[in-house]
Amino acid sequence: MDSENPDREVLPTNVTPVHYDLTVEPNFDNFKFDGKVNIDLQVNDAATDSIAVNTNEIEIHGAEIAGTAAEKWATDAETQVTTFEFPKGLLKDKKTATLELSFTGTLNDNMAGFYRAKYTDRLTGETKYMATTQMEPTDARRAFPCFDEPNLKATFDITLISASHLTHLSNMDVKSECIKGDKKYTSFNTTPKMSTYLVAFIVAELKYVENKDFRIPVRVYASPGEEHNGQFAADLTAKTLAFFERAFGIEYPLPKMDNVAIHEFSAGAMENWGLVTYRVVDLLLDRDNSSLGRVQRVAEVVQHELAHQWFGNLVTMDWWEGLWLNEGFATWMSWYSCNEFEPEWKVWEQYVSDNLQSALSLDALRSSHPIEVPVKRADEINQIFDAISYSKGSSLLRMISVWLGEDVFVKGVSQYLNKFKYGNAKTGDLWDALSDASNKDVRKVMNIWTKQVGFPVVTVKEVGHQITFTQNRYLTTNDVKPEEDQTLYPVFLAVKTSKDINPLVLDERSITVNMEDTEFFKVNADQAGLYITSYSDERWKKLAEQAELLSVEDRTGLVADAKALSTSGYTPTTNFLELVSHWKTESSFVVWEQMVNSLFSLRASWIFEPASVNGALNEFTRQLVDAKLNELGWSFTKSDSYANQRMKVEMFASAGSAKMPSVLSASLKMFEAYISGDKHAIPALLKPAVFTAVARKGGEDSYEKIFNIYKNPVSTDEKLLALKSLGAFEDPKLLQRTLGYLFDGTVLLQDIHIPMMGMRGHAAGVHALWVWTQENWDELVKKLPPGLSMLGSVVKIATSGFTSFEAIDEIKDFFSKRSTKGFDQSLAQALDTITSKAQWINRDRELVSKYLKDHGFDKSG
Repeated sequence: MDSENPDREVLPTNVTPVHYDLTVEPNFDNFKFDGKVNIDLQVNDAATDSIAVNTNEIEIHGAEIAGTAAEKWATDAETQVTTFEFPKGLLKDKKTATLELSFTGTLNDNMAGFYRAKYTDRLTGETKYMATTQMEPTDARRAFPCFDEPNLKATFDITLISASHLTHLSNMDVKSECIKGDKKYTSFNTTPKMSTYLVAFIVAELKYVENKDFRIPVRVYASPGEEHNGQFAADLTAKTLAFFERAFGIEYPLPKMDNVAIHEFSAGAMENWGLVTYRVVDLLLDRDNSSLGRVQRVAEVVQHELAHQWFGNLVTMDWWEGLWLNEGFATWMSWYSCNEFEPEWKVWEQYVSDNLQSALSLDALRSSHPIEVPVKRADEINQIFDAISYSKGSSLLRMISVWLGEDVFVKGVSQYLNKFKYGNAKTGDLWDALSDASNKDVRKVMNIWTKQVGFPVVTVKEVGHQITFTQNRYLTTNDVKPEEDQTLYPVFLAVKTSKDINPLVLDERSITVNMEDTEFFKVNADQAGLYITSYSDERWKKLAEQAELLSVEDRTGLVADAKALSTSGYTPTTNFLELVSHWKTESSFVVWEQMVNSLFSLRASWIFEPASVNGALNEFTRQLVDAKLNELGWSFTKSDSYANQRMKVEMFASAGSAKMPSVLSASLKMFEAYISGDKHAIPALLKPAVFTAVARKGGEDSYEKIFNIYKNPVSTDEKLLALKSLGAFEDPKLLQRTLGYLFDGTVLLQDIHIPMMGMRGHAAGVHALWVWTQENWDELVKKLPPGLSMLGSVVKIATSGFTSFEAIDEIKDFFSKRSTKGFDQSLAQALDTITSKAQWINRDRELVSKYLKDHGFDKSG
């Protein structure tokens, strides 16, 4: 037990680890691995003769200290702890001891611990395996017996043994390597002091590309034949490491930096110190055959993981409720560095439609959680790797950086890193460093935001020149109970007028101010604050006509807020529809993407409504994008700016999703030419939209062609586009065929959510996916154990597409007979999402239908 947090399940403190000497040898024939580990311990209580370590699915063969064997040992599978009992008095008068263990583990296929990742050799067509690790959050204990808690840092010596033709990698550079018979033995240099979840080692057939611009070796490893697509990431890694060194005033402390593409990987990437691992699609990039979104995704993920080398690796959260210190910071820093290298991407403008909306949409559910959420057991940790830790965490940091000024913010962060390097820190330590740098009471302001769940909606009431601002907790279901509305947030109102920005702070329930000129004002200037603003119908009308007075961030935020307020009933949905109708000539791709995403959300909620209504929503979308689409077209030239390319893609994709005849015709024509051998027939940037259009057209012939692309793609990006498209076919027979591929080996386990996402886009798919999930539940739980993160994601995808209270009852009934341990929060969030959609439809069904008819969009007669 931890004396500060008596509810935590933690190891006894009679000993603590100082150093590990670990040797591991994987066996690809029986998918086992043999290991030995010597753990140097500091003895804190010599009167205790037992030593407890974390293990999970590890078989211990022997345990001794200084030649004396343990008398017995026992493993508690529930707490994942093995306790060794040694002869009485063995540790008496000892300040240090070395625990020597030999063991065998399973090279599992669950993408956790030390595991096997299956792939097809691109050069030979053979099925092969790589042995790799994923330790975060609590799976180092699957790879070797250890003290698997983030604040029990130690140093590591690692030795790998395998067939001589395989590559060995670990956190550090190679100390020595030798061949004995047909085996290779590689020992690596000692790591800095670090947490067990950052330990990494890989045994596989690998090739690499490198960049030599940085002072240490920077490499990207991949399976032979794929390594050339790592050059973009290698070049970006070298630039980013140099940038972060300058920003933080701290050198990257390891002697090399390796990035490795892993074929089966449960997350997007993992920041292991000096050996970062990635999904193939999030590291390797064929720019000529990739969408703009894919290029930006790879850049963002690489920079996120490199930020972790400081945030998380050098300075680590003390315990898992501080996860946001790792993830929120790495997310903010990835955008900060991306803005440095790619200013034309306008990433801080995109932030509002991307990260901020991701944070708000999850935090608007009753089943959300505070940024700092108490974590007691290992099986709870995976559930907080979500948009609260990542997106809300980083959105708060953006809010602070705007409040303090970016330079002051980065200075405070540098002070924090320097003070706690190679150690552990708590959230309050960061607030103190930022307070020191800024001379502002950051702790007082930010404790409320990190320790409380949710965020406020600020309601603006106008009486002449008197403006009253009132805050209440916001829920999409708009059913806040009095006890849920106790928190009063320090809200940075930042009221923008035609003259300046008034830095008002709302830290009570309501404040009233006098405003000389009320012709134009907008709350939350540049959408830097983490809240939603609710205006009167009259003010929404005015703002819709004042686009020229608003920044890109302002316009993006207004669209997102109007849609959120429509969902929850704070404003009629017609205000949202009117707002976007006024902005048909919008020039920013960021604002357009928010308009389109918000419309998609409306259409997804109306997915089970009559065909006439859905047809009218399509017509609304077609008329919205028509002029801009005709102005831009969908041909690309080398002189097109990034913004112009993004705009063309957005218009084409939106028109295609709304079934615009000219775009559907063009898509089918491009696709047929592509299938016939013209590999330039579809611009890479339009491939997602074209594939989706083909799937919507349907038909077995089209299905076969897309399936063949999935089996024989020109790039990983194309492979995943084809896979998602297979889920977009609505024919029941083809839906069943796609679902059949999820467990027969056709689709990698890491990718089963991708065709599911395609099915979420149409009513037939939503139903078919839920039926399949129920019928295959036992197999799903077996393949995706509840203690890992993917099951919760699959449950959310398979359920949250519904829009009725009847569906909620059916889902609750199914899970009432089954354990939901490990994904209960994901299930609760899915049910909250369905509830808000059901309420929205029931409240505004007639209103939306009348609006569409009155404005000529419903042509059903």
